[in-house]
Amino acid sequence: MLETILIPIGVVGGLGLLYGLGLAIASKKFHVEIDARVEQVLSVLPGANCGACGKAGCAGYAEAIVSGGSAINLCAPGGANAVALIAGIMGQTATVGERKVAYYHCASGGTNTTKFKYEYQGISTCKAAVNVSQGPNLCTYGCVGLNDCFVACKFDAITIDENNQRIIDEDKCTACGACVKACPRHLIELIPVSKIVRIKCSSHDFGAVPKQVCGAGHPCIGCGICAKNCPVDAITMVDQLAVIDYTKCINCGICATKCPTKAIEDALAGMRKKAEIIEEKCIGCTICAKNCPAGAITGNLKEVHHIDKDKCVGCEICVKKCPKDAIVMK
Repeated sequence: MLETILIPIGVVGGLGLLYGLGLAIASKKFHVEIDARVEQVLSVLPGANCGACGKAGCAGYAEAIVSGGSAINLCAPGGANAVALIAGIMGQTATVGERKVAYYHCASGGTNTTKFKYEYQGISTCKAAVNVSQGPNLCTYGCVGLNDCFVACKFDAITIDENNQRIIDEDKCTACGACVKACPRHLIELIPVSKIVRIKCSSHDFGAVPKQVCGAGHPCIGCGICAKNCPVDAITMVDQLAVIDYTKCINCGICATKCPTKAIEDALAGMRKKAEIIEEKCIGCTICAKNCPAGAITGNLKEVHHIDKDKCVGCEICVKKCPKDAIVMK
């Protein structure tokens, strides 16, 4: 009886010892040295594991940086500080682009601005709701209002007001992109923080339909007036929706003033300064006139130029282009 018990124990113990030795030998033979810089890079990352860098998490991003498989400036939550620290670890030059923020392309979405076609009583997520007859709201392009974006944000950058409308705090936003991925109707976009002229609608309907279904009353109706009046061709109509190319946009706000439904937001509306030439500094090089998108500057070569303030859109391009600092905004 004792042998019946001891023999299996001995066999199992022997196998365990054998396998243990095998694993020990394998670990020595196949050991891969871990670059110490991986841990160093990981220590300066914020640990949000948001995926904005394109990797599964901060550890994966740290490994990709050290292996040369990823740029050092892709951590949105870490910002410029993380880039500078990583650059020091990797012996590279720190280069940081303009900070981006999340923008919500829907003027509707609150309980006071949404028109509903039925009462939704299913799973309380936007993703689930849009799978039921295209969602409960009349506008099939607008916000469903069940706050998947709010839940996804790890930095408290999105709050909900008394009307269940989403408010994005740009000072807190890290542009991690979690809210962008969470929205099933693709209403949120990451845009450069300096670009203050923005389309506040995502409707691809045309004409009277957007007006009928939008509770906020400021839908894009696909008329194309904004695109026709943009002095730098920064707006195009994509499937009957105005879309701004922020690499071209000069923040002039002309599109916002021309939009018949006020579907374009302009944070500087009514507050723009106008360009003014300092005559004693102007050498008449004509550079300002050649670069003015509104045709507001006139003058002959080697003569003092003049600005028509009724035409000036306050874009400041002339200020940046003038080689003599002869133009100021007032």
